[in-house]
Amino acid sequence: MNETVSPPCMQSDIHGFVVKGGPVWRAWDGIVADVWDVECHPSARGAYVAPYPRLFVLLDINEGGRLELSAPGIGAVGCHERPFSMSYIPAQMPVESRALGVTGLRHLDLHLPGTALMRKFGGMIAHEKLAEARLNFHDARLAALAGMLAEECESRQPLNDRCGAGLIDALIAMLFSVGSRTPKARPTLSRIQLDQSLDYIERHCFEPIRLHGLASLLGLSESHFSHAFKASTGVPPLRWQMETRVGKVKDLLLRDDLTLTDISAMTGFADQAHLTRSFKKVVGVTPSEWRRSAPRPRG
Repeated sequence: MNETVSPPCMQSDIHGFVVKGGPVWRAWDGIVADVWDVECHPSARGAYVAPYPRLFVLLDINEGGRLELSAPGIGAVGCHERPFSMSYIPAQMPVESRALGVTGLRHLDLHLPGTALMRKFGGMIAHEKLAEARLNFHDARLAALAGMLAEECESRQPLNDRCGAGLIDALIAMLFSVGSRTPKARPTLSRIQLDQSLDYIERHCFEPIRLHGLASLLGLSESHFSHAFKASTGVPPLRWQMETRVGKVKDLLLRDDLTLTDISAMTGFADQAHLTRSFKKVVGVTPSEWRRSAPRPRG
């Protein structure tokens, strides 16, 4: 099922890139894909930091053009000159771009929140793979999947959400070389227990939630519940609550008729300052910065 998810807010400082009528985006199971169609002025450049790991896929570029992506912190540079060259950028890693001889390009960004990856694959994705930057690589299988995801983003008659979710699963498995072997078993919640917990958190995310209350709901001890919840989702229960709460705040930030004071009161924060601190801790930027940068979905 396609979740109500807002586009991730990526901090950027760009010069000479002009977005044409976009981006267009879709979300499947918490993974967000957006397609950008960009005109480039001579020597266009930019600097970016994203809160989540990101896969950049060049979809189209004019003949003779070259887009350089660099990660100054690790001294790596990748040159994108032909369609379906890709770069994987870990969370919070600063990257810079420089367009040389480029008049226009299209690209797909795939944003990969850690909570969504854990829901899909648990501990099967090695931490070192998530943390390793890969600039300018080619993979025919990933290219085919990325192309179909871009088509789904841009389609006026998209297919059933299960199609996009399946493409996402396949792409993540290939990108991080997820094998069939499972890690050492850890106690987890049953599907029913997990659904009960997530439903309760969803309905009460604007209220104070006590670990004891969640554990009692399932008849478990606090310690057992806490460990089993994290093993099932990848994050502690109260972190899940805060991310759920912030997700609802993002939806409200897309409404121009609501002030930050209004939103903080509606979502159970003590005041605007409390909302700002909590939001920035989860997202990496303040609510005001996110609101200015977030594109509005089409339709």
